[in-house]
Amino acid sequence: MATLEHPVDVRNLIADTVVDRIDAGGSAGKLIFYDTGTVAAGGNAVIAELTFSSTAFGAANNGVAEADTITADTNTLAPGNGWSSGDSSTVTYFEVQDSNGNTIFTGDVTDDDTGTGSIQLSSVNIGTGDTISVSSLTYTAPN
Repeated sequence: MATLEHPVDVRNLIADTVVDRIDAGGSAGKLIFYDTGTVAAGGNAVIAELTFSSTAFGAANNGVAEADTITADTNTLAPGNGWSSGDSSTVTYFEVQDSNGNTIFTGDVTDDDTGTGSIQLSSVNIGTGDTISVSSLTYTAPN
């Protein structure tokens, strides 16, 4: 069986093309966490919105691009998003968008103990006013 592989320069190009789309809007892109299912299914409530730096990711190296600073959301389950004081929910999915709201990529979220999600948080159980922060995030181009 044949294996499809990209040389490193092509993998860098793929990664840079994807992450540069986050910067395509008029301002910084967003990392949005949702409570259930997939974004495509609709009806998912926003738990938190984190903001990328104006240049979201640095240039790819060996097919991997690393995010610059991502600003934490210090008021999760915000009332403006339909939540009430004392509410709680479980983060299961994320979406990366440019500032115009165009989806760039999506993925699943798990806690560190499960460790299988595209993004792993210390806890996926979030309450009103909690803080969600992401200290590092990478995008890896397919081989």
